[in-house]
Amino acid sequence: MNRMAGITRFGVSLEESLLERFDPLIERLGYKSRSEAIRDLIRDRLVADEWTVGDMKTIGVLSLVYNHDVRELSEALNRIQHRHLEMVVSSTHIHIDHHNCLEVVILRGESKEIKRVADELLSCRGVKHGKLIMTTTGTQLD
Repeated sequence: MNRMAGITRFGVSLEESLLERFDPLIERLGYKSRSEAIRDLIRDRLVADEWTVGDMKTIGVLSLVYNHDVRELSEALNRIQHRHLEMVVSSTHIHIDHHNCLEVVILRGESKEIKRVADELLSCRGVKHGKLIMTTTGTQLD
């Protein structure tokens, strides 16, 4: 390993076939170097690991697509969010068409609690699709 001003250089051994697939991918994604791409892969794995700990402070972005005509669904989604005001940072509601809506809820808190609230919202009758994007506060990635 070679260290320079906060950066450590190290070698990585890969199968040639893997590298032949990796280089076109990172070029297509706009990376200037393999190092930049590898740094992002490492950060992505570190963020995923934050979520496995369960009690680390994290951020979740939950998208919900639902039929607003389903009786009491909007009220149920609002009730759940109001019960967890300390975690709900923001929410946005978008009318997709005459029957369908998209709601995006940003949640901050312990990863296990964010997952629990997201599951509660996703399991409401009338929610057609939803996804929790698990991200980080960034404090552990310095």
